[in-house]
Order: sequence, then C-alpha cells, then structure tokens
Amino acid sequence: MKNRSSLSLVLDPKLLASLQVAAAWRHLSVGDYAVSVIETATAMDVELAAFVQEGIDSIERDGTISQEEMEAWFEARYRSAAAE
Repeated sequence: MKNRSSLSLVLDPKLLASLQVAAAWRHLSVGDYAVSVIETATAMDVELAAFVQEGIDSIERDGTISQEEMEAWFEARYRSAAAE
C-alpha cells in the first residue's frame, strides 16, 4: 500500500509483553498483529455505530425496535467474537 501512515504508541511493559506473546501466538510481527487488531476493532465499532444509528432511525420512525432484531444482532455479535 502506498498511502500508509505510522502510529507511535507508548505501552507499559506488561501490555508490550502481552502484545508480543499474542503476536507470536498468531505467527505475526507485532506491527502486523497490531494492524489486525485495529482493523477488527474498528470494523466492529463501525458495525455497532451503524446498528445503533439504525435503531435510532427505527425508533424515530416507528417508535420501536423488535426484540427479534435485537436478539439476532446479539447472537451474531456473540458468534463473531467467539470465532476470534
């Protein structure tokens, strides 16, 4: 990728050690592991923000969000988290 940016972080020794262990477990460099974690977390947050906005829009439009929709969303999130 041509348009890449770097990110400098200050980590305490315990977090750095955990990061190194997790990266090694996944057979990734610390940098590649950090990018993977950031990609996953931001994708989840974007999905959550869109879902919340969908709920807000639904409530403003219809006054409710169905229990089935909420349960289906939580089930999908649970399965996604369990797969990681």
